[in-house]
Amino acid sequence: MANGQWYPPEWPERIRALAAGTLTPVTPKRAATVMLLKDTGSGPAVHMLRRRASMAFAGGAYAYPGGGVDPRDDDHHVRWAGPTRAWWADRLGVDETAAQAIVCAAVRETYEEAGVLLAGPAPDSVVGDTTGAGWEADRAALVARDLSFAEFLDRRGLVLRSDLLGAWTRWITPEFEARRYDTWFFVAALPKGQRTRNASTEADRTVWIGPGEAAAGYDKGELLMMPPTIATLRQLTAYETAAQALAAAPGRDLTPVLATARLVDGEIVLSWPGHDEFTKHIPTAPTGGATA
Repeated sequence: MANGQWYPPEWPERIRALAAGTLTPVTPKRAATVMLLKDTGSGPAVHMLRRRASMAFAGGAYAYPGGGVDPRDDDHHVRWAGPTRAWWADRLGVDETAAQAIVCAAVRETYEEAGVLLAGPAPDSVVGDTTGAGWEADRAALVARDLSFAEFLDRRGLVLRSDLLGAWTRWITPEFEARRYDTWFFVAALPKGQRTRNASTEADRTVWIGPGEAAAGYDKGELLMMPPTIATLRQLTAYETAAQALAAAPGRDLTPVLATARLVDGEIVLSWPGHDEFTKHIPTAPTGGATA
């Protein structure tokens, strides 16, 4: 492998099956992930976790905190601050119920996997240290789905700070993948007084790393990543501070990026629109794998 692009060995066969019409794509699940940033002396760093090698999906790959929408994230009683649900619906290209669920998933998953909470007791405040035993008990209850995010906010007297998030990009898992997600990527700055920790059972390592350094590790084949992860890292290298990245978010195009597989000159070409570096050429019949 010339770089760290995550490429499961079963993909070529699944791509051939999709092209032949013998594979029916599964419906992608809604998901959200957050690129959590903090400023350092050499520019912003992003919080990343390495998925355990035993994970069925993207095992060993570096990613950001995130995960699927909990059906209860649609709860209309979620305490809310910042842009309205209607504003978010327009920004994300969904209805208001789905917009709330996606934003809630982004905030909830960041708390579940990194211990960082984008919420406060008032619309203009944010909680400080969240590492106490009581906070940890609530976080564990959220992970176990014993507690909904709306119930958690009510219990703590908190409001979700949607204004602390910036919608960055949207990627949909390819049609030939067995586990599919329709994922909205957000940026956020680490709130003052809070700190990250490896709170996820799905990760064996977490790091704060500069986007350029992480991209260089990918290019050397040292860090394994899925296409949207390395693509967003390259995009973040343009900003000197977390505030600059957040300020740029409202102007970002949220047209979904979805890989396509097409037959060209006797081979299947796998490509991600707008991201030529991920293109793969796959023989129409098994011959030992894909080529770059």
